[in-house]
Amino acid sequence: MEIVRRTHIMQQIALNLKKKGNKIGFVPTMGALHFGHLSLVRKSNQISHTTVVSIFVNPLQFGAGEDFDRYPRDLTKDAEALKELNVDYVFAPEISGMYPEGFSTEIINSTLGNILCGKSRPGHFKGVLTIVAKLFNIIQPDFAIFG
Repeated sequence: MEIVRRTHIMQQIALNLKKKGNKIGFVPTMGALHFGHLSLVRKSNQISHTTVVSIFVNPLQFGAGEDFDRYPRDLTKDAEALKELNVDYVFAPEISGMYPEGFSTEIINSTLGNILCGKSRPGHFKGVLTIVAKLFNIIQPDFAIFG
């Protein structure tokens, strides 16, 4: 298992895997992995040649006064659990790698932004949609498994 911290390296790995005909399964997470996450990884392992798990606590989906700073982060523990499941790559980028200085592109769904937790958490779905699009563009999965 390889832990990848830089976006351009993860993208190059994904492109090389695709050139070789590998089907990439992707499980996006914010870490603090539990049984549910691990069941998604098992599913990816069943249907793909290569499994990539992202671990990224996305600041864009947290609003003012929410628990971004307190969100649990233990990459070592998460990586140990993923290694036991034979995950191929853990993509754990730094915030600056995902949102470099001058970053300004966001994805907005005006319907979701006004219902469900979007109603009480302004900007939440914008953050989720933006990071998922960025991760898909970097990893280029054939399968994405969400919980």
